[in-house]
Amino acid sequence: MNDEGRHWRGGLWFEDFKPGVAYRHRLTRTVTQMDNILFSNMTMNPQPLHVDAHYCATETEWGQPLINSLFTLGLMIGIAVNDLTNGTTIANLGMTETRFPNPLFEGDTVHCASEVAAKRESRSRPDAGIVEFLHRAFKQDGTLVAECRRQAFIKKRTPGPAVQDA
Repeated sequence: MNDEGRHWRGGLWFEDFKPGVAYRHRLTRTVTQMDNILFSNMTMNPQPLHVDAHYCATETEWGQPLINSLFTLGLMIGIAVNDLTNGTTIANLGMTETRFPNPLFEGDTVHCASEVAAKRESRSRPDAGIVEFLHRAFKQDGTLVAECRRQAFIKKRTPGPAVQDA
């Protein structure tokens, strides 16, 4: 799809999403110690697995701090926003099947892909629909580090008639 049909901020409208279509996102991000420490502190998470290098070196199998998994989740979804939903999201409705199958460490570079798993008209709002995305994050060597299903409430380009059943 060219940029002409997109929201002026770059997002796609509900009508543009097709189940089964996959997107490889353009943005990538190398994660840093500062990302990990700052996010963990801002979310009141004192887990030494994220913030204590000595603990990790001497008492864990990893030998170094793990990047906070909730930071990884947020980064994965955030990377997708620019290509998919910037300006067209009304709200996130939920995230399910969230997994972190492999660790992410300081210095790893994250790239992401998303697939439209499903979509349906809103039953209560004729100006919106629900799109379910399957988001995946990989580090530089292609190892999967995170994935989740996200249900998002997305604006329509043109409102349609309301669906009658709740």
